Amino acid sequence: MKAQGTVHKYKDNVDTDVIIPARYLNTSDHKELASHCMEDIDKDFVGRVKPGDIMVAGPNFGCGSSREHAPIAIKASGISCVIASTFARIFYRNAINIGLAILECDEAAKDIDAGDEVSVDFDTGIITDITKGRSYQAEPFPEFIKEIISAGGLLNSLKK
Repeated sequence: MKAQGTVHKYKDNVDTDVIIPARYLNTSDHKELASHCMEDIDKDFVGRVKPGDIMVAGPNFGCGSSREHAPIAIKASGISCVIASTFARIFYRNAINIGLAILECDEAAKDIDAGDEVSVDFDTGIITDITKGRSYQAEPFPEFIKEIISAGGLLNSLKK
């Protein structure tokens, strides 16, 4: 499994309330959620994001409430992978459950800048900042997580 795209970079402690504000939680429509993703901290995100792009952030990404809507909004917006120094544990599990690829790599999260072109090899855990010509090592996904993400989420993987 691989991903490649342009980076959208965010700060530390990005909570689920700014990933998808609570005022939009009255829908489960993925496209509707995506249309409001990150709008409280980055009004231009929805207009800039392209399928396959990558989100990068500092520590404690996805803190706050346990809403599954947050990783759904990110994935539905077109983001192929989120790289962060660390993730809030509930967000981490929700992301895997819905099939959003996420990697913890503090060095990459600190060094990669907005607008950089980045590729990720999920089999090896190697993150490459193509713009800067630098590589970083994250923990590769175990086989069962690769299967969940490839299937588009836990429920889809159980249908196989």
